[in-house]
Amino acid sequence: MFQRALKKPLKVRKSFFLFGPRGTGKTTWLHDQVPDALFINLLQSEFYNRLSARPAQLRSLIPPSHLGWIVIDEVQRVPELLNEVHDLIESQRRVFALTGSSARKLRREGVNLLAGRALTYHMHALTASEQGNAFRLENSVSFGNLPARFSEPDPAKYLKDYVQTYLRQEVLQEGLIRNIAPFSRFLEAASFSQGSIVNASEVAREAHIERSVVENYFSLLEDLLIAVRLPVFSKKAKRKLITHSKFYYFDAGVFRAIRPSGPLDSNADIDGPALATLVLQELRAVNDYGEHGYELYFWRTRHGLEVDFVLYGSKGLLAIEVKRSANVHSTDLRGLKEFKQDYPAAHCYFLYGGTEPLYMDKIIVLPLDRALRNLDRLLAQPGTDLPRRPEDT
Repeated sequence: MFQRALKKPLKVRKSFFLFGPRGTGKTTWLHDQVPDALFINLLQSEFYNRLSARPAQLRSLIPPSHLGWIVIDEVQRVPELLNEVHDLIESQRRVFALTGSSARKLRREGVNLLAGRALTYHMHALTASEQGNAFRLENSVSFGNLPARFSEPDPAKYLKDYVQTYLRQEVLQEGLIRNIAPFSRFLEAASFSQGSIVNASEVAREAHIERSVVENYFSLLEDLLIAVRLPVFSKKAKRKLITHSKFYYFDAGVFRAIRPSGPLDSNADIDGPALATLVLQELRAVNDYGEHGYELYFWRTRHGLEVDFVLYGSKGLLAIEVKRSANVHSTDLRGLKEFKQDYPAAHCYFLYGGTEPLYMDKIIVLPLDRALRNLDRLLAQPGTDLPRRPEDT
């Protein structure tokens, strides 16, 4: 088992939500951290049928002698349970760990979100640092970092099954959509926008559905935590910028499993977006686990100058460009140079496929593998150098 970086939820005896896409290891982590907890899994029909019919029966499932953690898996399946949870926290000082792969039903039904009596954390796919010596950049770009793929003899098939059983069937079973066929077409059409500016009208044409439906589906993917739209960084902008967001599926392997490919597709058509996805999922995870507090953006002018990722927070301003090439040319740095002109205080990084750190025009050039392994340090202390030897990481 990989040692997860998420530590804080259990350091204090306070109830919490733990959100994350299916398959990221929320339940496994809780079984490992609190093996004596009382587990109630709402994916099991025994619990789901009983508690959806009568949420108050939650109380009868808790032995009076049990004073430890109570885990409710996939709590969004029975949102009304949160009223019971709230009362048990107040009246009996119970402590709950509430996992969920979506907050859509919770918000839509206007249920009690515990009024600040529970903290909120997020679980992501495995990071490079969590994998330790098992981390292989090429494998992560090809198959992503969902924990189960590491133990699967055929990770590509596992990812195809994940898409089929969860992204399609679970969404249908939860009543979030009425017809699976247009949603399936949308998933594939949206994959062509991976790492790119979202053009909802183009996606609608490709999927043969209305534009309004496309917008709803994009929101659904975000609510299910399986996609993210990255906004443009425009704070104190000194030049005209585009206004549309970029779209990413949450994991490189999931993206590749959804993205159709054929003889007319080059490796760059898929490998480039997959690599950018991997870097984004690492940034999001490390930012959350380390509680660094950055907001994530990208930057692009109307003339096409671009920076893949911009991180803005109390610790500083970071700009990150990503390329797979093992060589760096001055033209590769143009977007970062222009960003640095507009924001002189920014710490600029260029992550590439080479093996040695370089320093060019006030830009720190880092090998991808080493940068991802040491991402927490980069975010905690922007502008600092990384260890030059792998054994120092």
